[in-house]
Amino acid sequence: MKNRIFPIAIAAFLLSSCSLFKNYERPADINTDGIYGDAQSGEEKGLGDIQWREIFTDPQLQTLIEKGLANNTDMKNANLKIQEVQYALKCAKLAYFPSIYFNPSGTVSKTWDPYNRNDYAASNTYKLPATMSWQIGSIGSLRNAKKKAQVNVEQLKNAKQAVQAALVANIASIYYTLSSLDEQLALTETTRDNWGKYLEMEKKLMDAGQANMAAVASIEATYYSICTSVVALEDNIKVVENSLGTILGETAGHVGRGALSTFKSPAILTTGAPISILARRPDVKAAELELASAFYEKNIAASEFYPSLNISATGQFTNSLGAGAINPGLMIGNAVASLSQPIFSNGRIRAQYKISKAEMEVATNNFKQAIIAAGNEVNTAMVELKGAEDQKELIGKQVIALDKALDATQKLYALSNTNYLNVITAQNSLLSAQMTQIKNRMDAINATIDLYQALGGGAE
Repeated sequence: MKNRIFPIAIAAFLLSSCSLFKNYERPADINTDGIYGDAQSGEEKGLGDIQWREIFTDPQLQTLIEKGLANNTDMKNANLKIQEVQYALKCAKLAYFPSIYFNPSGTVSKTWDPYNRNDYAASNTYKLPATMSWQIGSIGSLRNAKKKAQVNVEQLKNAKQAVQAALVANIASIYYTLSSLDEQLALTETTRDNWGKYLEMEKKLMDAGQANMAAVASIEATYYSICTSVVALEDNIKVVENSLGTILGETAGHVGRGALSTFKSPAILTTGAPISILARRPDVKAAELELASAFYEKNIAASEFYPSLNISATGQFTNSLGAGAINPGLMIGNAVASLSQPIFSNGRIRAQYKISKAEMEVATNNFKQAIIAAGNEVNTAMVELKGAEDQKELIGKQVIALDKALDATQKLYALSNTNYLNVITAQNSLLSAQMTQIKNRMDAINATIDLYQALGGGAE
């Protein structure tokens, strides 16, 4: 019976430590079904499965995005951070190997008789030692430290993806904002010119005694108000161009751009399979990587309960052996192995383990919340995009109807004595609808950009 106690104890010890060698797996109670609410899902391929070049097809915009990805400071720093953690991972992998040091030394000593300078004795001693130290550590500690370092690398790569997705979205948003401002400026200039013509006509009517100063002053005030809007739009365009220059890491200047109407929404607007999208969305992936890191940190804390093994060995070539000193010398060596088992550490190990378990629960809750927030963001972006697309046709019909009304009013004015104010009113109504049309196009573009980000920044 006594002979069985030791094997049974060893077996129990090994079984209890098996959990330290498991890899992270997503908790079974985290369910991603239906996270997009009423939004479409489940298609084989969705917007999150295509690259940004397939979403933003304008050649001028693509050039700006590529320039931003190459020159933006945040992107450069993200790459440097990845290099830093890759070096840390390399150190974690090398922790499995022993450390070796070489420390040569030599001594020259000489004695002589002060009364007889020729009577002296000299000795030369030397040591050429090599020391090897191998800290194996407690069970599973090195492995879990390496796994955690691997997670850290993935976290930084994920952070880079988040920076890239935000950068692409920001550049695209600014680009189409500039296109929108161009169209607003063109319409405002048209409005200014129309009111300028109306003002000149009213002045002539006043000179002929058919209009009064109050009417002329009112029209003049409206005209200068519109002129102010033109100047404000021109200034706004320059400010937005300057902000784009900052993002691109270059001196601000004119930005070449196409018309807002050139934007074509991708034919693929479904969300795709939820699980595949979650694998790319930076914030959700970051939350899961935090959970994985907490998992390995818990294992590291648990490994402190087990013995630590340290091995050291020294070998040297020397002639310094006390009375046995000889030349050229001898080889000597020694090796020491020690096993350290914690018994009492003032509750530190147990407390640290409990802390790591609590941190893992926190990370699990954060991961679940990140999934819920991601689903809601996708749903919101899909609703906004669908709303913009539904309004597009109705606004288009409104613009066509107002254009016909303006044409009819202009013909009526040419054939009769109808007040020219009717023409101005019809022009303003059309211009207002056209402004609404511009806003609708921007709403659709912004919703597409938001959806691009909500689905993880596209495939890379």
